[in-house]
Amino acid sequence: MMPQNPDNARRRFATAAMAGVAVYVLVDVVLQFLPPHYSVVSDAESNLAVGPFGWIMNLNFLGRAVTTLCAIVAINRIDQVSGLRRAGVLLMAAGGLCSAALAFFPTDVDAGSGLHAVTTAGAVHLYVAGAGFLAALAGIFVLTRWMRSAPGLEKAYPAALILAAVAAVGLASLGLAAAVGQDLLGLAERVCLAGVLGWVLVVCWAIRRLPLGTWPAPTVLPGEDPLSAGTVDPGRGNFGS
Repeated sequence: MMPQNPDNARRRFATAAMAGVAVYVLVDVVLQFLPPHYSVVSDAESNLAVGPFGWIMNLNFLGRAVTTLCAIVAINRIDQVSGLRRAGVLLMAAGGLCSAALAFFPTDVDAGSGLHAVTTAGAVHLYVAGAGFLAALAGIFVLTRWMRSAPGLEKAYPAALILAAVAAVGLASLGLAAAVGQDLLGLAERVCLAGVLGWVLVVCWAIRRLPLGTWPAPTVLPGEDPLSAGTVDPGRGNFGS
């Protein structure tokens, strides 16, 4: 039985991550038009998970975690293992796990207090959400640095850097809004999300466009049948990891 072509697997996971980003944004947009009609400018995205249709947003949080996992798998199938790539995907994975955890700890909705917790679940939600944003942002900055030397991804580096900067500006604005005033809290959070999700979209699109790698031929020892000589490592190729 022939091993799976790593190029096809890499492209499938990259495509899945891109589809996950599109679904996440679509669900967010649809929920904004459903009761109780939270403000996209002043209300945190997590508020969408509280209310009659909150279960949909909770599924969306889980979907964001799956999207992150697909992006990580696609990234791990490029180039050889390096310290930058390993650190970046671990940070991204932490951000994805935090996203999944949000589905089980609802936020405390209080239009007059912004980021304020009155229950244990609400406090956990705030800490996990903050940790998730920080981990995701750190991960994409590390991986953006790695992209400068990753085969075939150099051209996507400028766009990835810009989107990472957008995410950083959004997170800084989120912290400022939480400390000073909550009128623009939702907008700041969504700017940060736009940077993170946009980064995933751009990088996975670049991964899908990578040329097909060349399968390394198995080594044939003297006197050995070429048909039974060694197996091809499914994780290797011109762009395998």
